[in-house]
Amino acid sequence: MAYTLGTGPDSGPAMGPQNCVTRVELSVCCGNLLDRDVASKSDPFLVLFHEVDSNWVEIGRTETAVNNLNPVFGVKFKVDYHFEEVQKLKFSLFDEDKCSSQLYEHDFLGEYICTLGVIVSNKKLHRSLTLANGKPAGKGTITITALELSDNRVITLSLYGRKLDKKDFFGKSDPYLEFHKQGDDGKWMLVHRTEVIKNTLDPVWKPFTVPLISLCDGDVDRSIKVLCYDYDNDGSHDFIGEFQTTVTKMSEAQNSLEVEFECINPKKQKKKKSYKNSGIIILKSCKVERDYTFLDYILGGCQIMFTVSMRSSLNSVCLPLYLKTLTLYSYSQPSLPPTYSNSDIHLPLAMNSNM
Repeated sequence: MAYTLGTGPDSGPAMGPQNCVTRVELSVCCGNLLDRDVASKSDPFLVLFHEVDSNWVEIGRTETAVNNLNPVFGVKFKVDYHFEEVQKLKFSLFDEDKCSSQLYEHDFLGEYICTLGVIVSNKKLHRSLTLANGKPAGKGTITITALELSDNRVITLSLYGRKLDKKDFFGKSDPYLEFHKQGDDGKWMLVHRTEVIKNTLDPVWKPFTVPLISLCDGDVDRSIKVLCYDYDNDGSHDFIGEFQTTVTKMSEAQNSLEVEFECINPKKQKKKKSYKNSGIIILKSCKVERDYTFLDYILGGCQIMFTVSMRSSLNSVCLPLYLKTLTLYSYSQPSLPPTYSNSDIHLPLAMNSNM
């Protein structure tokens, strides 16, 4: 069980600029919690809150760990980590006393408040719990682990065709390819469509890149259906043929080794015993790589440094109080004071993952 926060059959998804958002899963365990029960140990459960307009809003709750001062909660929390935002979280622990959803009905065991940025930058965060008055909650501790959920792999394919069926009466075919993946309901869903190559039976398509999770849900052995059509301006595209494959099979196309697929038209195959195929689709190369996210760079210790210059048309001679240029620098030295001149302001710019 998990709690989540922030959550057309055309051509394949465009590989545009990467958003600064990463889905992470938070796992929590605690140790040495306060014992609020007389005859037995506490029955702790955890409630996760996030701050919205200075108010704490509940995201979800874990299960109750009966008679346990060192619980390892099975419930996970899924949240979207926004690189540019300060996302405050509060982890509150309670000892379940009654069958009630009202938190005031249960004994408070302690809490920990931090930002999501602190958690993801530490990977595994171990901290002491505090009471509402800020004092230590005995020897109670909390350990929070962040796991990135998104599959960041992308696949790049380079294909061409050979001796495809001629579909146009006054010319050759205008072939294009469609890649489909099979959903859990058994239906095929369009993932990507190549460009149309005009008037040829030996098309060479441009290499394209799609997320692996889009092509096969990250399962390299999941079936992928590739269909070849002859494009018609009126939309009545003629079917040339199809074949099925997997990422595992396509991955054989490496180091100048090409993989060939027979393009089969099932109707023609049934009608003609002499039918072989409707052409050949050749996979020239297949490359699976990882598309690194902002979280990868943060966890890898990446430091961001940049300069911003803002220029004004105002004349500093006439208006000496206005500065023509504002330049921001990132310094590694702590507490470096800004320096000023009549044309520039130099400010230390602190950027880190604890936002």
